Amino acid sequence: MSRHWVDITAVGFFIIEWLVYAATLEHSAYGRDSLSARMNRYREVWVRRLLDRDARMVDMQIMASLQNGTAFFASTSLFALGGALALLHATNDAITILGNLVLICVYAFFKFAWAYRLFNYVAILYGGMPPAAQRDTPEAEAHVIRTTRVFESAGRHFNRGQRAFFFALGYLGWFVSPWVLFVTTAAVVIVTWRRQFASSAWSAMAPDVVVDEAPKRGHQG
Repeated sequence: MSRHWVDITAVGFFIIEWLVYAATLEHSAYGRDSLSARMNRYREVWVRRLLDRDARMVDMQIMASLQNGTAFFASTSLFALGGALALLHATNDAITILGNLVLICVYAFFKFAWAYRLFNYVAILYGGMPPAAQRDTPEAEAHVIRTTRVFESAGRHFNRGQRAFFFALGYLGWFVSPWVLFVTTAAVVIVTWRRQFASSAWSAMAPDVVVDEAPKRGHQG
């Protein structure tokens, strides 16, 4: 097999692995038991407990820290993008590789930037949360659901940006050879899969704990 076809096959493998992993994590029954999915349940727990208290300054401070972390990653993706663009004057082979890396950095930036915007929306929804005295009203329940969905969306886009960073690291294997790209891509998939489905954090986020500690309003006495 010529070097040209090895390159095409390696890049195709990289793209397919990324797409299959993302689709499995976000759109399959298997993915609904991932660490990210389990954390989504705790997002609802947080929003429902927020509704129970009138003093919500601590919640807003936690939200601010989430926003700051997202802003950091967005800035980092811009620095990485700038570095990749600066190297585009290198050899033709490097230009081919760096061109794709630039696209990954652009994708990561847009995901982090949108996640940051969504976290801002969640902060606004926190500010518009009904007072604790109205927690059993239909309006309060609707606000909880609305806030949780936007919160989940923010987390989902943040995860996509981080995933782009992880796969960008795997993509750097192409600077060595297309054969190394096969190995680094597989390594990224294995490491990220383990964190989502076989890590100690995944085990700690047992779904039965969420069910016991966060009953729906309609089932409370």
